[in-house]
Amino acid sequence: MGPSFILRGVSRTGRSRLPVWFPIVLAGLLIVADQALKAWALANLKFGESPIPVIPGLLDWVLTFNTGAAWSMFSGSAKILAVGRLLVGLGILVYLYVRPQPRFLTVVLSMISAGAIGNAIDGILKGQVTDMIHAPFLSAITRLINGSSFPIFNLADSCVVIGTILLLVASLLPDKKSSPAARQP
Repeated sequence: MGPSFILRGVSRTGRSRLPVWFPIVLAGLLIVADQALKAWALANLKFGESPIPVIPGLLDWVLTFNTGAAWSMFSGSAKILAVGRLLVGLGILVYLYVRPQPRFLTVVLSMISAGAIGNAIDGILKGQVTDMIHAPFLSAITRLINGSSFPIFNLADSCVVIGTILLLVASLLPDKKSSPAARQP
């Protein structure tokens, strides 16, 4: 069904788990990095200007704002979305504190939590989320698929997406406990 070793832990001794403070520290560092990058973008980029190539064809800086979610879904709902994001992010951290999880799960859930809280801060304080990362190669792919450009995003979005992808990929891996090699003495 899935990798129970990821979801339930590897050992009974708890050695596969990180300290209970780790998720708060990791999420805190990612939130600080996200907010610092957003502050840099606001100070150094101008809304409406052409993208500034960082790695030509792969990564550009371009300032934009979003009052909704990805692809501008739910535009104009920044405050409501911010409260939801904040509750999800804090809920994940509380869960990890109350029920410590294996290392992998702790890291990916901390990433998702940081992304949710990072964008919640923008929504609550500014009524919009600051985005500045443009990936032309992703836009080329999405234009082929559905004719639209890939959204401009930020570090918080990256934390949520990368954490979720890692979680999904891990859930598709075979369970070590149920593999034939694991059953042999």
